[in-house]
Amino acid sequence: MATLGTSGLPEDRDPSTTGKANDSNDSLYASAAVSRRSLRISERAGSRRVQRASTAVESASGAKGSSTPAGKRKRRLRPLANLAVMAIAGGIVATIAIPAYAFNPQTSNQASFGTSAIDTLKKTHSQSVSVSNAVSGPVTAVDTFSATTEQQLAEQKAAAAAAAARAAAAKQMEAYGAAYNGPSAADYLKNPPYPNFSLAQVFNVAKQYIGTPYVYGGDTPAGFDCSGYVMFVYAQFGISLPHSAAAQGAMGTRISIQDAQPGDVVIMLGGAHDGFYAGNGNIMDAPDVGRSISIRPIWTDDYYIVRFGI
Repeated sequence: MATLGTSGLPEDRDPSTTGKANDSNDSLYASAAVSRRSLRISERAGSRRVQRASTAVESASGAKGSSTPAGKRKRRLRPLANLAVMAIAGGIVATIAIPAYAFNPQTSNQASFGTSAIDTLKKTHSQSVSVSNAVSGPVTAVDTFSATTEQQLAEQKAAAAAAAARAAAAKQMEAYGAAYNGPSAADYLKNPPYPNFSLAQVFNVAKQYIGTPYVYGGDTPAGFDCSGYVMFVYAQFGISLPHSAAAQGAMGTRISIQDAQPGDVVIMLGGAHDGFYAGNGNIMDAPDVGRSISIRPIWTDDYYIVRFGI
C-alpha cells in the first residue's frame, strides 16, 4: 500500500507492470486525490462557518448593548473619554518637553550651543579706546541771541507803513508836477497877494483848499501834505516857513490854548503833524494818504499852539 506524503501520491509506479496491478494503482491514486480535495473544502467551509458565527454573535451583542440604557451612556461618555485621553497625552508630552528647555547650554557638548566663529573673533581681536591728554574737558560755547521787544516791533511796523506811504506818494508825485501850473510858495513870497496880515484872512484862504487830496511832500493845490499846506497858505501873506511841522513849531510863538484863534497853527505829536486851528477844539489839516483836507476834532492832548506874524 502506498504511503501518503506531501503530495499524497504513490511514490513508484512501474510502467512495465500490466494487468490488475496497474489498475489497482490508478484507483488508489484517484482515491487519494479526491480525499485531499474534500479535506481542503471541508476545512474552508468550517472556517467560514466559524467566522459567520462570530460575526453574528458580535452583531447581536452590539445591537443588544446599543439598545440598552447602559449602551447609550457609553456612547455619550465616549467623547469625554477621548478628551481625557488627549489631555493626559498633552500633559505627558509637556512633561517630557520641559527638560529639553531647562538644560544649561554651557554644559552641553552640542555644536549648536558652542562658541561661534564671531565670538571667537571678538575675543581674539579685542578693541581698546584711548583718549588723548589734549582733551582735558568738554568745550562749551554760549549761544548769543537777541529778542525784539514789542516797542521795536511797533517801530518796525510804523517804519514799514511809512515806507509804503512814501512809495505810494512817489507814484502820485509823478503826475503831480503836470497837475498844477499855478504859482508856487516861492512865487507868492516874491509877490504876496495878501500883504496885510490877519489871522481871520489866513483862515479864510486856508479854507479854500478843503477837499484837496493829501500828497506826501506836496506843497501846491495839486496836493498837500500837512506842513506843505501851512507853508503854501502863509507864503501868500509874505511869511516864509520851512516845509516841516517840527521846524514850523520851532519858528512860531507859543500861545496858550485859551488864546488860540482860527488861523493859528496846531503842532501835534511832538512835531510829527500840524494844521490850522479851526476853533472849538477842531483842526483843519491835510491828514494822510487817501484822505483830503477837512475840519475835524483834535483827537489827542499832545499838541500846542503857535502864532506867526507877531
